Amino acid sequence: MPKGSFYNYFGSKENYAAEVIQFYIAPFITQLKTHLANPELNALAAIKQYFAELIIELEHAEYQGGCLLGNLMGELGDTSDIVRLALQTAVNDYRDVLRDGLLKAQAQGLIRTDKSAEDMADLLVNAWQGVLLRMKIDKSSRPLKQCYEQLLDDYFLPK
Repeated sequence: MPKGSFYNYFGSKENYAAEVIQFYIAPFITQLKTHLANPELNALAAIKQYFAELIIELEHAEYQGGCLLGNLMGELGDTSDIVRLALQTAVNDYRDVLRDGLLKAQAQGLIRTDKSAEDMADLLVNAWQGVLLRMKIDKSSRPLKQCYEQLLDDYFLPK
């Protein structure tokens, strides 16, 4: 695309990045919502299945790429307000779907209720972003599986 056309469509590189961010997160949100809407799965099983699928996808990709949002957070998150706000919106939208699933799991008696679903969703998103980075340097799914097991099979469960 010619430079002039690019700026006609997006106005700036930052606006383009903001559009890419929204385009990138949408399928993850849709995939998670699809699992949560599956009547054959309880909410915790749906969340676990979603993350298990992500792990498999990352293994097939041989631990390359990770998460575009995490990569952009590290590179541009503090240099452009437009990009920072787009990243914040994308992460919060994703977190909110996780929160809704965790609220449902709480109502089903599957996970602890002494912590808010929003706090647990934030913890899960934050931990997942961290283990995606660790996965890259370890070239292993072990950090991903460790996060999955420690949170979804232990910390989130009722005490």
